[in-house]
Amino acid sequence: PGQSDEELSHRILDRFAAYGGNFLDTADIYGRGLSESIIGPWLQGQRREDFVVATKCRFNMQSNVNSVGLSRRHITASVEHSLARLHTDYLDLYQTHCFDSGTPLEETYRTLDDLVRCGKTRYVGVSNVSGWQMQKVVQVQEKLGLNAVVSLQQQYSLASRDSELEAFRVCKNEGIGVLAWSPLKGGVLTGKVRRGQRPTEGRLGWTADDQRRTAQASPFWGNLSDRVFDTIDVAEAIGRRHGMLEAACLLVFIIIIIIVK
Repeated sequence: PGQSDEELSHRILDRFAAYGGNFLDTADIYGRGLSESIIGPWLQGQRREDFVVATKCRFNMQSNVNSVGLSRRHITASVEHSLARLHTDYLDLYQTHCFDSGTPLEETYRTLDDLVRCGKTRYVGVSNVSGWQMQKVVQVQEKLGLNAVVSLQQQYSLASRDSELEAFRVCKNEGIGVLAWSPLKGGVLTGKVRRGQRPTEGRLGWTADDQRRTAQASPFWGNLSDRVFDTIDVAEAIGRRHGMLEAACLLVFIIIIIIVK
């Protein structure tokens, strides 16, 4: 976060598209709108139908009580701002960024259903919830006859497997797709970071350089346990055995768990 200007970001997106990438996932809170504002002009120069554009809402973008949460007021305002920044008249996937215990689920998902019906978004997704919260969302949508959520986005990697216990089971039972964020745990699982060595590059180096940035990047270097580095050692050994990069082994693991299992 905060390390790529617009020119470099567009070069990265060009390379991403050249290799067949077509899923652009962002959020209004990323860079407080900057991420969407960088993607928008680039997307304008592409064929819109070639890309799946996803963003999220939930967190506070302004300094007033109505600019946070998953209320009807905040969702409807947030989607308009995101559409404007992204230079598009519709989203492919609009996701709640995390659970909001202060707003009735009926209000949140009726609002999102309205956005689908009026063409602001094609589909609705959920992010960063527990298993019981995911099940509640499903039950409310079924009860009210609303457009169902199609995806759950969770932090998931070989070093972060909590979602397997409940949330992913709900998804399997209900036919909901899974999107894994930080599948290499912010770069930790690439093999470039070693036990006891302070990182100097990438996301981890950026947060290690200034602890005030820890809220803007996950995971923070100081929060990594020996268990994470034990996982890296095992992945490296498996990679050597099969002639694969460590990161490739870990991504294959995620594909096996999410798609096959």
